[in-house]
Amino acid sequence: MIDDIFVFDNAIHLYDMSAQNLRDDRPDAAVTRDNILKYVKTLRWPSNQRFEDPSFNWARRWETEDMYDLVFKQSPTDMAMAQVVPMFDLFKNGESPVATQHAMAAAYPDQVLFCGGVDPMHRGLNYALDQMDIQMHDLGARSFKFYNGHDRIADCWRCDDERLAYPMYERALAAGVNVLQFHKGNPWGLQNMEYLQPYDIQAPARDFPEISFIVHHLALPYFEQMVSIAARFPNVYLSLAGYISLYRFAPRRVQDHLGRLLQMVGPEKLLWASEAALAGGPAPTLKAFMELEIPEDLRRDYGYPQITYDTKKKILGENFARLMGIDIESKKRELVANGKLPPQKAEAA
Repeated sequence: MIDDIFVFDNAIHLYDMSAQNLRDDRPDAAVTRDNILKYVKTLRWPSNQRFEDPSFNWARRWETEDMYDLVFKQSPTDMAMAQVVPMFDLFKNGESPVATQHAMAAAYPDQVLFCGGVDPMHRGLNYALDQMDIQMHDLGARSFKFYNGHDRIADCWRCDDERLAYPMYERALAAGVNVLQFHKGNPWGLQNMEYLQPYDIQAPARDFPEISFIVHHLALPYFEQMVSIAARFPNVYLSLAGYISLYRFAPRRVQDHLGRLLQMVGPEKLLWASEAALAGGPAPTLKAFMELEIPEDLRRDYGYPQITYDTKKKILGENFARLMGIDIESKKRELVANGKLPPQKAEAA
């Protein structure tokens, strides 16, 4: 908890960018991976001497103990969702494999939920549906993450494809999984940007009103388009996945974006997400978020609301807890009983 606020991190990833996970048939795999690591390095806040050490190997496989230390021991996080990154363009088992995300949830079941991930263009739709069944029924997946933009146009797909995408949504619903998540904008490699636009979220959000659709990264650079969609569709939510990392070098931009999100989308539909581990530990960005305010001139000139303590409570934990059916007060008592939360924290407002 931070300032007596329960923190439920929507997205952490136990990445595997090790040489062993690189595809043998992609000679550009190592170069592209290194470019990804170079890009995310600019987002990380200096906070951990281990990470600042030039000898620290980011091209590694993250294990449960390292991630727990980073997210829970070094940061005031109470719960998190370990999310699969089903990107097989460069990686044999995906960028964040099923096995390690599930291992994280299995090791810390009182604090970590497992979010599965599949791609219908990786070995076909039937294989994806079979994998969904395994991840839901055998591994306890509470949500799924989808990436529909790829390096090869032939591998790209649309989220509103009734033949390819809708069967996956139907399979999730049949098993009681009603929270689905989508990477939009923010390309990791050489993907064509048009497949990362958020327009194809509209039809499924309309056709599946019982599903909560979470879009990550605010679909940047398609911010205005994403605001329009999230403002109009009651079941579209926005994950601030890694976004607050930008506050260190672009504070005005972040303040403007947050002001517009609060004004048009509303505080009940925004979710905190740190993007640990590649974005670094959550601690410095959580601290920055608690200190963040919308400047007076932006509120005066654009009519933005201030980001209040109660608003931050919703974004940091209450909203995602509601979507995932987590009673925060009960969870705090459970964490106290398990020795993971001081009793006085559970009694705080």
